[in-house]
Amino acid sequence: MADVLLELKNLKTSFRVKDDYFAAVDDVTLTVNKREVLAVVGESGCGKSALAYSIMKLHTRAQVEGKIEFKGEDIVTATPGRLTQLRGKEMGMIFQDSLSALNPLIKIGDQIAEAIYLHDQKISKSALKARVMELLTQVGIHRAESVYIQYPHQLSGGMRQRVVIAMAIANSPDLLIADEPTTALDVTIQAQILDLIRKLRDDLDAGVILITHDLGVVAEMADRVAVMYAGQIVEIGTVYDVMENPRHPYTRSLLHSMPSAIASKDEKLHVIEGVVPSLPLIPRVGCRFKDRMDWIPESAHEAHPTLKEITPGHFVRCSCYQHFHFPEEGVNA
Repeated sequence: MADVLLELKNLKTSFRVKDDYFAAVDDVTLTVNKREVLAVVGESGCGKSALAYSIMKLHTRAQVEGKIEFKGEDIVTATPGRLTQLRGKEMGMIFQDSLSALNPLIKIGDQIAEAIYLHDQKISKSALKARVMELLTQVGIHRAESVYIQYPHQLSGGMRQRVVIAMAIANSPDLLIADEPTTALDVTIQAQILDLIRKLRDDLDAGVILITHDLGVVAEMADRVAVMYAGQIVEIGTVYDVMENPRHPYTRSLLHSMPSAIASKDEKLHVIEGVVPSLPLIPRVGCRFKDRMDWIPESAHEAHPTLKEITPGHFVRCSCYQHFHFPEEGVNA
C-alpha cells in the first residue's frame, strides 16, 4: 500500500468579495502518496494555484475549512510557529514566477542560504556555503561560483527557475508543490526543468503536486491526474485513465482542443465555448460546466453532483458524462 503523505478532506478556501465570501477551492478531497506525481490541471482561473497556496497555508485573508492532513497532522489548525517549521523544510514549493519569487536586492547564494539557515541555525558558515554550492550543482547550474554572487536580474528565466527549485529542495522536503514550473520558458528549458523535478522526486523520495495547464506535461510526468474546474475536482484517476479514457465533458473538451501530430490539415481544433466564470458568478448548485455545453439537455445533469467511482480509482463528477457528445458528432449512442 502506498504511503499517504498528504490528504485533503472537503477542503474549502473562500475569499471575500465585497460583503460576502466565495469559495475558490470548493469541497476538494484527494491524496498524494510518497514518490507520486499528482498533476492538477485546468484552465486559468479554475482554482489550481489557490489549491496549492491553501495546502501551504499561504492565504492570509481567506477562510479555510475542511482538513489538510500532512503526514497525519492537520495543518489547518496549526500555529504560525508550526507552519514556519513545516514550510521550506518538510513542504517545499516552486513558485510560478521566478522573478517575483526572488528578492531582487539579495544575491542568489544568500537567498538559498537563508532558506537553509532558517531551519538549521547551528550550521557553520563554511558548511552553509558548501550546501548552497551543492544545491546549485544539483539543479544543473554548472557555474555555481559565479551564480552564487549574482542577483536575480542577471540570470535567464531558466536559471532563475533552477534557483527557485534549489530553494524549494534546500532542506530535502517530503512534499514538493510545483506551481506552473515551466511557464514562459522555451521548450528546451521546459524539458530540462521537468527532468530535474522527476529526478528530485526520485532522489528525495518525495511526493509531488504538479500544477499545470499543459496536458503534454501531464502525459509525460504524472502518475495520477486531478482535473479541476471552477474550484471543484471534476475527474481524477491514473494518467492512463484520464488521458486515454476521459469521461467528464470538461476533460474530454480539454483533450479534444489539443493539436494532434497526426491530425488532418483540414481538421479544426475544438473550441470550448465560454470562459471560466469569475469567483462570484460560479454556480453553486448543479453542474458547473453545464453553461459551456448548452447542447446537452438539462435532464442529463445532477442537481447536486458528487464524485462517483466509475472504475477502480477513476472518479467523475455529475452524470452528464454519460450523455455528452461534441456538437459535430451528433447524439452519442
